[in-house]
Amino acid sequence: MTLAKENFHSALPPASQMASIEMDSTRENEASLLKSLMRTGAVVPRKRAAGRLVMHSMAMFGREFCYAVEAAFVTPVLLSVGLPKNLYSLVWLISPILGFVLQPVVGSASDHCTCSWGRRRPFILGLGIIMLLGMALYLNGDVMVSAFIDETDKKRTWAIVITMLGVVLFDFAADFIDGPIKAYLFDVCSHRDKERGLHYHALFTGLGGALGYLTGAMDWSLTILGYSLPSEFQMIFLLSALVFLICLTLHLRSIPEVPLRYENEEQKFLLEMTKSFKYNSTEGENRNGYSKLTLAERKAAATPRNHRATDCREDQRRMTLKSLLKTLLSMPSHYRYLCVSHLFGWMAFLSNMLFFTDFMGQVVYQGSPYAPRNSTLYLTYRTGVEMGCWGLCINAISSSVYSYLQKIILPYVGLKGLYFTGYLLFGLGTGLIGLFPNVYSTLALCSLFGVMSSTLYTVPFHLIAQYHREEESLKLQDWEQSGDHERGKGIDCAALTCMVQLAQIILGVGLGLLVSVAGSVVTVISASMVALIGCCFVAFCVRYVE
Repeated sequence: MTLAKENFHSALPPASQMASIEMDSTRENEASLLKSLMRTGAVVPRKRAAGRLVMHSMAMFGREFCYAVEAAFVTPVLLSVGLPKNLYSLVWLISPILGFVLQPVVGSASDHCTCSWGRRRPFILGLGIIMLLGMALYLNGDVMVSAFIDETDKKRTWAIVITMLGVVLFDFAADFIDGPIKAYLFDVCSHRDKERGLHYHALFTGLGGALGYLTGAMDWSLTILGYSLPSEFQMIFLLSALVFLICLTLHLRSIPEVPLRYENEEQKFLLEMTKSFKYNSTEGENRNGYSKLTLAERKAAATPRNHRATDCREDQRRMTLKSLLKTLLSMPSHYRYLCVSHLFGWMAFLSNMLFFTDFMGQVVYQGSPYAPRNSTLYLTYRTGVEMGCWGLCINAISSSVYSYLQKIILPYVGLKGLYFTGYLLFGLGTGLIGLFPNVYSTLALCSLFGVMSSTLYTVPFHLIAQYHREEESLKLQDWEQSGDHERGKGIDCAALTCMVQLAQIILGVGLGLLVSVAGSVVTVISASMVALIGCCFVAFCVRYVE
C-alpha cells in the first residue's frame, strides 16, 4: 500500500519547523568545528619536506651537544671551585625536583598560549636562553667572580654559588625544552610526518651527543683560542654556545605555527566550559538535553559583557592549578601506564649512564679515585674514565644508527616490538657487563645503550601521537564531543617527560647510598633488573593502537 501524496505531506513537520531544525543542526556542527579549531589552532597539516623536519630536529642536536659537554666538564668544574662532597647530591636534585613540579605547568601554559608567533616557540626560545645563561655561569663562574672579588674565601664561596646556580639553570632548561619541542612537532605535522620527525629527532640527538663527547675528549688548550683565554672552559663555552645558537635558530625557523586566537576574553572563557548553555532560556533546559542553568550561570548571563570578561580572568587564575591537577589525575589509564613504563626505562638508563665512567675506572680497570694523585691506582682509574667516555660516544653513535634503522624495522615488528626489544637488549647487555666486566666486551655492549636511548626518545612519543590521532578520529564521528574540554598535546608530552625528572629524583636519593655501600658494580646490575621489569610492563600493560 502506498502513502497518498496528501498524507505524506501532512505527516511531515511544517516547513518552518524543518528549516529551524536543519538550521539548528547546521549551527551546532559549525559551532563545534569552530570551537575545536579556535581552541587547538588545528588545521590539517600538509606534508612537510625532509629539509624542514631536519631543521626542526636541529634543536635536539644542539641540546644533546650541550648535555654531552656538561657530562664531560661539570664534575671537573665543580671540583676546581672547591664544592664540598656533601653538596653534590643537592646540585643534582634541585633541577629534577623543579622540573617534576613545574613541567606540567609549562605544558599547560603552552597549550593555551595566544602569542602571534605560535604556542610552543616562545617557550622554546625562553628555555634556550636559560640554557645559555646556565652554561655561561657554570663554565665561567670562577673567572666572573675573580674579576670582581679579590678576597680568597669570599671568592671561593661565590664561585661555588655561581657554578651551582649555572648547573641547576642549565639542567632545568635542558630538561624542560624537550616537551615543547615534541608538542611543536605534533602541532604542525601530519601523523606520518610526526613519525618521520621523531626518527630525525633521535638521529640528531645521537649525533649531537657523539660530537659533544668528542669535544670533551679534545685538548683545547693547544689551540689558538686556548692560548688567549684563561682556561679551556671558556673555549668550550664559546664553541657550545655557537653550536646551540645556530641549531636553535634553524629550529625556530623550520615550520611556522598556527597561533591560537580568541576574539576576546569573554569568548576565551566560554570556550573553556565543557557544556553549551542557552543563556536566554527562562526554563534553564532546552530540548537538546543540556543541563539546567545554575544560579551563578544565570547571574553571569545577566552581567554586562565587560564585567563578565573581568570576572572570567579572575576565574581563570583561580582555576589554573585545580584544572591542571585534575587533568593530570584524570588522564586515561593507557596514558598513565605509558608514563610508568617510561619511568622504568629512564631509571634503568640513568642508573647506568650516571656512573658508567666510574664503573669503568673502578671495576673494569681496577683503579681507585681515592688513591694519591701520582699513584698507579689513580692513573689507572683515569685511564678507565677516559675509556668510559669512548663507551658513551659509542652509545651516542649507535643511537643515531638505530634511529635510522627504526624506520625499516617498524613495519615488520610494530611499536610494541620496538619498545620490547629496546628494554630487553638493554637489560641483557647491562647484566652481561656487570657479570663479566671486560674492556672489549663492555665497549661492544655499549652499542646496546644506544638502542635503549633511541627507544626512549621515539617510541613513547609515537604512542602519544597515536593516542591523540585515535581520539581526534573518534571526535570527528561525534560532533557533540568535539566541543568538550580536552587536554592539549603540550601537557601530555610534559607528563611523559616528567618521568625523566622523577627518575633522577629516585636515583639521586637512593642510588648514591647503594654505590657507597656496594660499589659501582651495583649500578649496572640494578639497571639490568629495572630494565627487565620494564620489559614485562611494556609487554603486558602498555596499550598499542592497531
